[in-house]
Amino acid sequence: MSEERERESEQGFQNPVAGFGVTFKAMFKKRLTEQYPEQPKVTAPRFHGRHQLNRHPDGLEKCVGCELCAWACPADAIYVEGADNTEEERYSPGERYGRVYQINYARCILCGLCIEACPTRALTMTNEFELADSSRENLIYTKEQLLAGLTEEMVDTPHAIFPGMDEGDYYRGLVTEAAPGTVRQIAVSQGEKGEEVDA
Repeated sequence: MSEERERESEQGFQNPVAGFGVTFKAMFKKRLTEQYPEQPKVTAPRFHGRHQLNRHPDGLEKCVGCELCAWACPADAIYVEGADNTEEERYSPGERYGRVYQINYARCILCGLCIEACPTRALTMTNEFELADSSRENLIYTKEQLLAGLTEEMVDTPHAIFPGMDEGDYYRGLVTEAAPGTVRQIAVSQGEKGEEVDA
């Protein structure tokens, strides 16, 4: 019995000393202080930040409005409404496109399951992480906010499919830019009126 008591008293003395030892070692380590937001934080290349809806090289949208991203989202943060393309108003090379696309960043947990579910690689995640806002309404990002910008080789949607190509050719990477003479169609579904607009 006396040996057990001695052992317990030794442990009772060693535990606090060991705890102070951790504190003592930390006192001499260099502190890591990040000067954010004065110096922007550099994220890892595959960081999960704000989402982006991608385009094909000619400007047509990759999203086909299948809603798989919304089904995969565990936080129910994504809302998608699909619509049919027509030859007079084409947004994607396939039969359908995402007419309404919203992500609620008040709910989103940035897990990346939505981008894993996307069959067309239309949805990816950027390195942008500064999403805080004082209004819940401002945290609901719409399709216009999420859609990738245009480059010189692209024409804004809606516009006709590349001549002689089909949907499969787009996903095989055979379309590398907009066809010469491609013009933007009138977005009747968005309330536009008038003549076709040059890109």
